[in-house]
Amino acid sequence: MRSKQTKYIFITGGVVSSLGKGLSAASIGALLESRGLNISFVKLDPYINVDPGTMSPFQHGEVYVTHDGAETDLDLGHYERFTSVHMSRANNFTTGQIYETVIQKERRGEYLGRTVQVIPHVTDEIKGKILALAKNVDVLIVEIGGTVGDIEGLPFLEAIRQLKLEVGGGNAINIHVTLVPFIVAAGEVKTKPTQHSVKELREIGIQPEIILCRTDRDLTLDIKKKISLFCNVKVESVITCRDVSSIYELPLLLHREGLDERIVEALNMWTAEPVLGAWEKVVHTVKSATNRVRIGIVGKYVDSAESYKSLNEALVHGGMANQAKVDIEYIDAEGLTDQPAVHDRLEGMDAILVPGGFGKRGTEGKIEAIRYTREHSVPFLGICLGMQLATIEFARHVCGLVDAGSTELTDQPQHPVIDLMNEQRNVSGLGGTMRLGAYTCVLANGSLAGSVYQCDQVTERHRHRYEFNNTYREHLETGGMRLSGLSPDGKLVEMIEIPSHPWFLCCQFHPEYGSKPLKPHPIFAAFVRAALDHQRR
Repeated sequence: MRSKQTKYIFITGGVVSSLGKGLSAASIGALLESRGLNISFVKLDPYINVDPGTMSPFQHGEVYVTHDGAETDLDLGHYERFTSVHMSRANNFTTGQIYETVIQKERRGEYLGRTVQVIPHVTDEIKGKILALAKNVDVLIVEIGGTVGDIEGLPFLEAIRQLKLEVGGGNAINIHVTLVPFIVAAGEVKTKPTQHSVKELREIGIQPEIILCRTDRDLTLDIKKKISLFCNVKVESVITCRDVSSIYELPLLLHREGLDERIVEALNMWTAEPVLGAWEKVVHTVKSATNRVRIGIVGKYVDSAESYKSLNEALVHGGMANQAKVDIEYIDAEGLTDQPAVHDRLEGMDAILVPGGFGKRGTEGKIEAIRYTREHSVPFLGICLGMQLATIEFARHVCGLVDAGSTELTDQPQHPVIDLMNEQRNVSGLGGTMRLGAYTCVLANGSLAGSVYQCDQVTERHRHRYEFNNTYREHLETGGMRLSGLSPDGKLVEMIEIPSHPWFLCCQFHPEYGSKPLKPHPIFAAFVRAALDHQRR
């Protein structure tokens, strides 16, 4: 279905961060898509960094990689998981990118000597990027990062204020996500934070048509009427967005609250009735799971679950494919100093996963964990750095290359089984040597990888710098490792496995980026199935 005029939904947040604007935007996209609409998203991030690729996962959370190789905000992962839309580098931009573009234009003389200002030059640049994405879609959902009142977010808010005016009434709406807390001592739900947040939004010229109230309980009609009165919003457009046991319940919850009906009404759109059977099946699968497995993630960002957002969700999806609840246990790699410590920490796990990462910290602990899984026949999945460390572990303890290592982690290791490719050595600039985005992988006949995918060629997304060193291929294969996935030209090792092990699979790419609740990724479905098999032995 294609409407004549592209419609816009601008989503802002207030009071505190981490209210779930990204999940709310993704759920709105899922609901509109279920009505037959063609949708897309854009995330505007107020920070000055040009992209999140060089930011600490502790501060920013996961870096999500798009098919075309952009390092973006983790909310783009929510957008892709909840809808059929494919994100690209055009769907996420930061204040840093905007100012960089404006300054480059000024240097080229494109402003003809005018004084370059936030208004109109910066705001025009923001509007131009939004409008470029609006072509060929019915609805563009625009999420503004941060909270109302953040000084760095003001240019974005001013840009959407102007844009709503320019596209005309009925073609754009503002949805404000805000907090309605329950104060235990008073025994009451409080609306003042929402009132103040909307007041601040209105002071800069933006009146929300819909308010999403983040809360831990259902809001009474009296509370909704109060918010309606003080925030100048229709009472039926005050939407309860309460906590749910699974994020995949959110589209159904918001539909029951009438959110999608309010949106199409405010945007003056005719659509088909929503078809939500697939989402109902997902929620039923999550809640009716009869099996349970414990999977340990051995990493160094274990204090921040946001650092592994896509990975966590992909494991949940793998559980759905097996009617299983996945209990994820984060294990700090720095505490795994030797095999006795590893045994104490990992004993009882049904499977172990070592994810991607950068830098030396915690890598020896991860290697010890991989050794434990190999020697004790525990199902193991290594992703990106996890594959590289599995290669090092195998080289050291099976092939006798005691000093095997990676040139990323050790200066001039005697056996650099992981190394830079020659063409990468003279590249300067952060991220310049990265292999980013989608690459093709050819799977070996009769391999575990081939049986998992049920095909002979796949395309997956990468985010890494160092590669399997081809000099050691023959040595490692002789020791019993199988190189089960290669680039089409055969020059890059993409997957490895150990045929003598019940289930030991590693990949250089990030399969978690391609997993959805409606379509679990085959690697995670197979990994959880292997964990269940191990549990039953």
